[in-house]
Amino acid sequence: MGVHRNYCVVIMLAIFTFCSDADPEIPDDDDQVISVKNGLVTVKPIEYYTAIRNPMKGLREYFNPALHLKRDEYPYPYGTIIKEYMQWDNLENVESDEVDKVIAYSNHRWEGVEDINMKVIPRPYIVWREPWLGGLTTEPENPDDLRGSHWPADIPGETYSEDPDTPITGGYFDSSFQERVKKLVKKLGEAWDNDPRVAYIEMGIIGCWGEHHDPNISTYWPPHTQEYHVANRTWIPGIEKTLGDAFTEAFKNKKVMVRYAYDFTEYDFGVFWDSFALPQEENRGYNEMMKLDDRWKTQPMGGEISWARGDHAQFDSFEELISDNATQARVIKHIRNLHINHIGGVTWADFSNTEFLSNAAIIQKNLGYRFVIEKFSYPTRIKPNTSFSLSLDVVNTGSSPFYYNWPLEVSLLDPETKEQVWSTVLNNVNISEWMPGDVWDSSKKAYTIDAETNNVEANVTVDEDVPDGKYIISLAVLDPAGMLPSLRFAAINYFEGGRHPMGYIGVNAEIEEFEIPVTEFDNLGSETTLHYELD
Repeated sequence: MGVHRNYCVVIMLAIFTFCSDADPEIPDDDDQVISVKNGLVTVKPIEYYTAIRNPMKGLREYFNPALHLKRDEYPYPYGTIIKEYMQWDNLENVESDEVDKVIAYSNHRWEGVEDINMKVIPRPYIVWREPWLGGLTTEPENPDDLRGSHWPADIPGETYSEDPDTPITGGYFDSSFQERVKKLVKKLGEAWDNDPRVAYIEMGIIGCWGEHHDPNISTYWPPHTQEYHVANRTWIPGIEKTLGDAFTEAFKNKKVMVRYAYDFTEYDFGVFWDSFALPQEENRGYNEMMKLDDRWKTQPMGGEISWARGDHAQFDSFEELISDNATQARVIKHIRNLHINHIGGVTWADFSNTEFLSNAAIIQKNLGYRFVIEKFSYPTRIKPNTSFSLSLDVVNTGSSPFYYNWPLEVSLLDPETKEQVWSTVLNNVNISEWMPGDVWDSSKKAYTIDAETNNVEANVTVDEDVPDGKYIISLAVLDPAGMLPSLRFAAINYFEGGRHPMGYIGVNAEIEEFEIPVTEFDNLGSETTLHYELD
């Protein structure tokens, strides 16, 4: 017996793909979405073709909390992560400050992110811009202002000389600085390593905006401020090991990212390229990151698109930059070959502009992971307290993995109310191992090394107190913070709340209909109810 596609699928696809970067390949009417053979139901969900707002990937935001108000449409259609520049003096102003100060300031800055399913990427830093770069002064009446300098009170200030051969004293070069760094990072680890609001950590601390220049971490690349390196002036001897060891020890759970791929080569860190796809940084950024080989499989790669400088000087905004065909193609090539998980620059974009929304969807769809269900199989009829088999095939058509092993849940839903009746987490499934393809072919807009299909085979048992009858069997990926559905598959089989209904199933009951009418599905692109919970 075969159950064939309903004609309204075509109508739904037309609605769902309004901002897609490619026209959907609509299967022929005689192709089967769901089939039944020898007591086994096989579902092949239609892919949700446009971009998805999913946890810890995609277009990343940033706000200066002292200057910027989150707009009415916040969070934006594709944003799930926000970079939080965290001033050292607000986290710890004197050495005796305890970790409670870090926690209190983090709670102040990140209040409510769990309610809108957002995660943060904190970057501790000291200096927004150095005076010789046209530094901006903080507003003293607003302690949240990111601008200016944020040195802790008990580290002596710098004594700067115009002589390019004269070392600098104080500040980064004070004899107490590196020991203070170790103590700060230890406190950050205690505060953030198990905080469910944190996606990744950007190391920061050193240089303007915490971007590891002015001064540099190493002498691998020429300094920004003069033609040659001078110890304790353009770079900090020993700081690479100090920071590398401190962050490795402090963060056992969260992924740590550093500014340049050529620094910290002895450590297993990700990278944030803060001049992403800028041609002037092709060697310093793209080529150096390519040397990391498969680092992206376990560590996130991210960054920020810059405009109004270098070859991007022709653009006045993020919207203009990604609307240029040649620039957009280069951005996508870099995303795909470097396996970029997220990029910033989108915060002040105009999402009411339909042309920009379409371009943003193209970028979002290429960024990070994208899990497509190829097929899902289950028995037509099951019995409580008796094991039965499930099979799931998933392919990652995105550019990066998902970096944490969140649980995959199977559940039974009431077909009328869609409320969960029973659920279990599948054992021996690690979604962080679902890898994308590799080696991007820009002309074909595809990887030349295809992503492998990930097969999940599981035996599960429904509780004996589940009443006999007809149910919906569904899948969901849960955020461990509250064990609530969060990460979505790219499938139109979707119910508001984060679950993917696959088909009908009988519990101690013979049923004849297994296909859920497509009119029952909700549009996952307009979902606003997802959230997670703090302890």
